[in-house]
This record gives sequence, structure tokens and C-alpha cells, in this order.
Amino acid sequence: MITLVIGGARSGKSRFAQSIAAPFEKVAYIATCRAEDAEMAERIAQHQQHRPEQWTTIEAPVEIADAVHSNAPHHEVLLLDCLTIWLSNFCFEHREMARAELQEAAMRELAGVVNGAAGKHLVMVTNEVGCGLVPESPVGRLFRDVHGWINQEAAKKADWVYHLVAGIAVAIKRPEVGR
Repeated sequence: MITLVIGGARSGKSRFAQSIAAPFEKVAYIATCRAEDAEMAERIAQHQQHRPEQWTTIEAPVEIADAVHSNAPHHEVLLLDCLTIWLSNFCFEHREMARAELQEAAMRELAGVVNGAAGKHLVMVTNEVGCGLVPESPVGRLFRDVHGWINQEAAKKADWVYHLVAGIAVAIKRPEVGR
């Protein structure tokens, strides 16, 4: 099963995603954020404090498909937090790629995540970045556009999609019953 949790900044996405994984004992928390400054290190520390001690944390800022593939056999749930930070890291790592090539590579990585989690519960967290202003810079527009395509593909693959607004989860896609 795949669950996508999407919403704006500070909407409660991570907390909700963790509540989905909470009933399970063997959870791999795939963290994509890098502690590149003191403020980000503090944010990461706060996130870590809210996770159960028995969960395994895997830091994978770029190679998320490999992280999922190597950890899926040992866990019931894989919680990937988050696609937005991952994509930012991915775009930076591959900044020399042409737009179409970058998008294709990002889509392949997402496909690798989905395939690597086959038979497990995969929970992915992502930001909704398409509701704001059009970014002023070409790199900002590139990121926003590729992120939109990644979110669409993740939602297409997901069984459940929840949109978080002010800490309230609204199911916007549910499994079809009776088919």
C-alpha cells in the first residue's frame, strides 16, 4: 500500500504520516534533510524527538530508491520524509542536467522508490508547492514544475492521498472498493 501525505509548510504532514506508521513496530524512517546549518540541525533534532525509539532512521538526501530497496525487506513500513527536500537535493546534485533529463531522472528515482517498496506500506510526505506565486527565477520555476510532476506521479501511484490543512487530514484519494 502507498500513502501520500501532501500539504503546505507546517501543515502537520510529518506528524500525520508518523501517526499512520505508529501502529507498526518495524518502521524505516527515510530522512532526506541535510543539517547544513544550526537552524536546520535544530529542526531535524525536533523531528527526531517525535519518532519512536524503535524506528530505524536512514539518512538518504539523494539516493532514496536505494534506501527504500535496501530497507524494505527488514521493515513493515517505510516512511519517506520528504519528497520536497529530496527533490531540492536531487536538483542540486544534478544541476548540470537539461530540464527534460532532470525530470526523467527524478521520475526514475520515484519509480525506484515505488518498486523497491512493493509489498510493504510506503508513506511519502511532500509539500504542495503549486498553490503559491510563480517563482521569479528560472531555477525556481524549474523546481516548482518538476515538483508538480513528481507529486502528480506519486499521487497516481498512491492508494491513499491525504491533504493536510492546518493539521487536519482530508482524504482526497481512497482505494476503490469492489473492483
